Amino acid sequence: MIQQKNNEVNKLVLMSVTMASNFFNPLMGAAVNVALPKIGEEFLLDAISLSWVTMAFLLASAVFLVPLGKIGDMWGRKKVFLYGNIFFMLATFFCAISNSGHFLIVSRLLQGIGSAMMFSTSMAIVISAFPPQERGKVIGLNVSAVYVGLSIAPFLGGLLTQSLGWRSLFFINAVVSLFIALAILLKIKEEWIEAKNETFDRLGTLIYIPSMAALMYGFSKLPTPIAIFITLTGVVGLVIFVLAELKNPFPVLNMKLFFNNKVFASSNLSAFINYAATFAVSFVLSLYLQYAKHFNPREAGLVLITQPVLMALVASFSGRMSDKINPRWLASSGMAISVVGLFMLALIEKQTTQFFIVTSLAILGFGFGLFSSPNTNMIMSSVERKFYGVASATVSTMRATGMMFSMAIASLCVHIFVGEQQITDLNIDSFIHSSKIVFIVFTLLCMVGVFSSLVGKKGD
Repeated sequence: MIQQKNNEVNKLVLMSVTMASNFFNPLMGAAVNVALPKIGEEFLLDAISLSWVTMAFLLASAVFLVPLGKIGDMWGRKKVFLYGNIFFMLATFFCAISNSGHFLIVSRLLQGIGSAMMFSTSMAIVISAFPPQERGKVIGLNVSAVYVGLSIAPFLGGLLTQSLGWRSLFFINAVVSLFIALAILLKIKEEWIEAKNETFDRLGTLIYIPSMAALMYGFSKLPTPIAIFITLTGVVGLVIFVLAELKNPFPVLNMKLFFNNKVFASSNLSAFINYAATFAVSFVLSLYLQYAKHFNPREAGLVLITQPVLMALVASFSGRMSDKINPRWLASSGMAISVVGLFMLALIEKQTTQFFIVTSLAILGFGFGLFSSPNTNMIMSSVERKFYGVASATVSTMRATGMMFSMAIASLCVHIFVGEQQITDLNIDSFIHSSKIVFIVFTLLCMVGVFSSLVGKKGD
C-alpha cells in the first residue's frame, strides 16, 4: 500500500516537472520575441542579428533532438532530462547577464541544446511511467502545457519586459529550471534505460548534425543562390545519413522505423505538415493586423491569442479521447478542420472583419488541438519501449523543422511580392496578396496531411 502511494506521488511529481518544463520553454521562447525590440535597442542589433536571437535557439533545438533522444534511451532518460534542466538553467542565466548581442546569441544556442535534452526525453519518460490506458491523457496534458505557455507568452512577455526589463524573462526561467532540477533529484528515484547494451552511433551523429543545420539554415534564407546551395548540401548530407544508418546495427535514428512502420512514418509526416502549415499564421496575421487594420501590438495580440487558447483546451480533451477512440480518426479530423480555418484565412482582404479573423483562428486552433495529442499518441504507441526516446525526439524534430519551414514559406512569399521594402500603405495590397498565397499553400499542405493522418494499423 505504501509502495503504491509512493508510486502515485512519484507520478504526480513526474507529471508536474515535465508539464512545467513544457510550459516554460515555449513560453519563454515566444516571450523573447516580444522583447526583441528592447534587446535590439540595448545592443544596437540590426534586424538580421535580432532574428538570430530566435533562430539560434530553434536551430540548436532541432539539430540536437534526435542524438540526445538516443543518448537518453541508452544512458537514462531521467538523467538526460535532469542534466538538460541544469544545462538550460546555466545557459538561461548567461542570457540574463549578457553584455553583448553576440554573447546573447551564443547563450541562446546553448539554451537550445539544453531544451533539446529536455524535449527529447520528457514525453518518453511520462509514457514509460504511465500504463498504456493512460497514455493519451498524459500526452494531452503535456501538449496542453505547451499551448498554455504559448497562449500567455505575448501578454506575460510584454508585461515583464515593460515593468522589469527583458533580462527578467531569463532570470525567472533560470529559477524555474533550478526548482525542476531539485524536484527530480529529490523525488524521482526511478530511471528508464531501454537500450543499455547498444553503442552510440558517432558517425551517424557527425553526418546528421551539420546536414540538418545546413538544411534548416539554408531554407530559412531562400531564395538567394548561396541559400539554395546550402539547402541542397543539407539534403545531400541527409541522404548520405539515411544510407549510413541503414547499415548500422545501432543507428542514432533507426530508419527502419520509417521504412517498416507506416504508422510511425505517416504520423511524423503529419506532424511536420501540421506545424509547417500553421506556425507562421500568427507571424503573417500579426503584420496584417498592424499594417492593414492599424491595430496596436496589444490589440493584435488579443486577436492572435484565440488560436493557442483553443489549442490548449482541445489538446487535453483530445488526448483523453484518443485512449478510447482510434487516434487516427481524431488526428485526421483535426487536420481536416484546420483546412477549413486556413482556407477562410486565404480569403482575407483589407476590409475583412475582426470577427471573421477570430472565427478562422478559433477553427484553426480547434483543429490543431484535435490533431496534436492523438497524433503524438499514435507515434509513441507504434514503437517498442526501447525506441521511446528516439520517437519522442523525432516528433519534436518534426515540430521544430515544421516551424522553420513555415516561417521560410511565409518569408519567401512576402519577399517575392513585397521585396525588401518596409510594409506601408503604399504596398499593403501586395502584402495582403502575398498573405493569401501563404494561406493557400498552407491549406494545400494540410489537405495532404489529412490523408497521411489516416494511415493506421490494419484492422483499426
